[in-house]
Amino acid sequence: MKFLFKILFFISFFAILLWIISYTRGYRLDLGKKTLSSTGILSLTSYPKTAQVYLDGKLKGVTDLNLTLSPNHYQVEIKKDGYTSWSKKIVLKGELVVSLEAVLFPLNPSLSPLTNSGLVKAIPIDDTEKILVFVQKPDLEDLDKKNGLYLFEAGKRIFSFFPALKPILLEKNLAEKYDFSSTQVIFSPDYKQAIIEFNNQTSSQAFLLSLEEENTFPFDVSLSKDSLITAWEKEKKLIKMKILETYPKDIVKIASESFNLIAFSPSETKLLYQVKTNLTLPIILDPPFMGSNQSLETRVLKKNSLYVYDKKEDKNYQLPIFNYQLIQWYFDSKHLLINEGKKISVVDYDGTNQQTFYSGPYESDFFYITSDGKLIILANLNPDANQWPDLYLVGIR
Repeated sequence: MKFLFKILFFISFFAILLWIISYTRGYRLDLGKKTLSSTGILSLTSYPKTAQVYLDGKLKGVTDLNLTLSPNHYQVEIKKDGYTSWSKKIVLKGELVVSLEAVLFPLNPSLSPLTNSGLVKAIPIDDTEKILVFVQKPDLEDLDKKNGLYLFEAGKRIFSFFPALKPILLEKNLAEKYDFSSTQVIFSPDYKQAIIEFNNQTSSQAFLLSLEEENTFPFDVSLSKDSLITAWEKEKKLIKMKILETYPKDIVKIASESFNLIAFSPSETKLLYQVKTNLTLPIILDPPFMGSNQSLETRVLKKNSLYVYDKKEDKNYQLPIFNYQLIQWYFDSKHLLINEGKKISVVDYDGTNQQTFYSGPYESDFFYITSDGKLIILANLNPDANQWPDLYLVGIR
């Protein structure tokens, strides 16, 4: 009797263990069909939270949410009142987890002024939290506000209503009168210096300026400007190549020969590039990672088209735009911002879910994203009474 009891105990134990293993791997018992079938898990998160989740048009709950589902094709939509919506088609397979993260943006973002000096030009300093701004008003009489070049530090938290502008070069220290709106700027690889080229109807002059202090006596580099810029460009290329070397060797070889390397994502795991010639990108991971991005990738590359390569998943995606000068990485490395002239749109790094990010007034040649995902624009909200635009913070997070 004891022997029989032990046998029944071990049979029951292994049956329960087998059921637990099968359950954790996604298998479910269908009593109606009297079958044991595999399932997959759809894990859904969003920013902001508590967004509604629709599966094939049916409400399933709010984020964050995990759904255990039969293997199939599904249309996922994530919505929240007052925000943009997000959607994606996915294929769910048995025993797999598909994780989706949706970022939604306010339909009516707020605007907060950052400067009140009136700017003729603003240039973001790449890979920093700084913006070089140009003030040049013919009727400027306030002794605390003088025409010149200033540094606005977007990442610096200042408790005054308008953060102070750090003077870089005052107009009074230039020997001639120049039009600041036509000024050309090249930044050094470490962003501590810049070559500023001023122009007027009769002459042009280039100065090497420090971006860390006021330049009371600007250093004229008009004769050596080209050689200095060439040296800087070589150094910038070396910096990009150092990051590129962390990518698969086959990709590095092709990229160094056939890619115009535009920008790495903030995480440095994705590369935005333009291809110089038609070619086919080799497959590095075969088979691909389980649970990787299911968006349709493109490995047959067309000359001059824009792409994003994801080194973690060995996936390559074509973007719905050709002018790389209109694109910036979003701070999360999962989105790109596109300047469309009359609006700024956001698109997932795989080219899907393009939606309007901001469509209010702004100067189309400037926009900047802070390291915490906020948008800074240059805009004139009262052109009838004011000639000059200023920097504004757009509250999108």
